[in-house]
Amino acid sequence: MEHVAPIPHAAETSTGLPSRKLLIWAFLGSECMFFGSLIATYLVYQGKSLVGPFPKDVLDIPVTSVSTFVLLTSSLGMVLAYAGITRGDIWAFRRWILVTALLGSTFLGFQAYEFYHFANPVYENGELIRQGLTPRTNLFGSTFFTLTGFHGAHVSVGVIWLLSLFAYSFRGDLTREGALSVDLAALYWHFVDIVWVVIFPVVYLIGVQP
Repeated sequence: MEHVAPIPHAAETSTGLPSRKLLIWAFLGSECMFFGSLIATYLVYQGKSLVGPFPKDVLDIPVTSVSTFVLLTSSLGMVLAYAGITRGDIWAFRRWILVTALLGSTFLGFQAYEFYHFANPVYENGELIRQGLTPRTNLFGSTFFTLTGFHGAHVSVGVIWLLSLFAYSFRGDLTREGALSVDLAALYWHFVDIVWVVIFPVVYLIGVQP
């Protein structure tokens, strides 16, 4: 089994936290305000669209429930990846960081399918049943695509970050400083998962109520 080599601890701040970890917490705090404003905007304009389609016309709860389960499961993979690097098991780290990235990519695939499905009008026997939903269609489209699109962009950044750590591990010098890098990535990844835990009931479960 390949092990990581220890190096001196990262420089700590007056809070007792490494400076990089303090920085990521400050960044996540600003992200909380950012997503809070997007969610508040969605709630303010909820039910005020003058034309359809409306949430109940396009939202597919079973499909989104599956994608939500996939994203939440990825948090377990992230925990196991971090546990692997902290105990010096580089192979466990590589395995679980890759699983986490693949689950995140699967979630993005679900979201791409959802956006494509929403944007296409629905016809039956040559008759238009439902107009396609885009950011320009109505207030629901504007707020929905802005909120979920920005979340998807954050997941994409997270996937790239995880794959970068996976590739970096093959350089053979992933140390305890590298373990801090994994810790920072884990904080970010858990954050985007928690944001989705809020978005899913607010947009999908409450949104389909008459």
